[in-house]
Amino acid sequence: MKIELFKLGSISIPGYGFMIGIGFIIALFVGEFRAKRKGLKDEAVIDIAVIAAIMGFIGAKILFIIVDFKAFIQDPLHFLGSSGFVIYGGIISGILCNMLYCKVKKLDFLTYFDLIMPEISIAQGFGRIGCFLAGCCYGKETDSVFSVVFPPGGQAPSGVALIPVQIYSAIGNFIIAAILIVFADVILKKSKKSLPGDIASMYMVLYGIGRFVIEFFRNDYRGAIGFLSTSQFISIFIVAIGIALYVVKHRRAAKTITY
Repeated sequence: MKIELFKLGSISIPGYGFMIGIGFIIALFVGEFRAKRKGLKDEAVIDIAVIAAIMGFIGAKILFIIVDFKAFIQDPLHFLGSSGFVIYGGIISGILCNMLYCKVKKLDFLTYFDLIMPEISIAQGFGRIGCFLAGCCYGKETDSVFSVVFPPGGQAPSGVALIPVQIYSAIGNFIIAAILIVFADVILKKSKKSLPGDIASMYMVLYGIGRFVIEFFRNDYRGAIGFLSTSQFISIFIVAIGIALYVVKHRRAAKTITY
């Protein structure tokens, strides 16, 4: 854990915020590079990235508040100033706001949605490394050799061996990003059956399944709906929407070709 990563004079640079910033910059560069190769507007990629970052931050914080609203009412300033976020809130708000942006700019949303999702996954990977440095989003206790013991001062329980779910989540996000880029830029590029929205569908299915599974190994409070955590509950719908988007688009395309 490294809550304070380093100092620049009297300015303290937190590990969590630094990793979020690094993830955003790398994702932006990768997005611009891929946009130019695909003949898309790289300035639109910058706009979409900025909107996703700002609205993602706001949405993730809002869902974090909703999940534990009773505690928020008791100490709202603590909640607003904490590093607590629920990433699904950020994903949902970022997508909705960028749908509006693409509509205003008369851009095909699904085309840019496909372009940006691998970069979103890259940014999420760095974000999870930030979680590890901050000691948040921690895992359950374990006697496995693949464990981490956090020192006092963070959100995670100190002095006990925990599953390093933050690192596993980061690796999973980087793997998803690699899979999406390979499919988008190599495999589906040669396929005449690929349609706008295919990569977005793949992201929703892969991330939704991965998030559903990793939630079983986390031990921080994330709200609950029945026996599922809030994120697991949302994951079911994310996977369903991803599958539905793919099926509907391809069925419509098949009917158009048939008739």
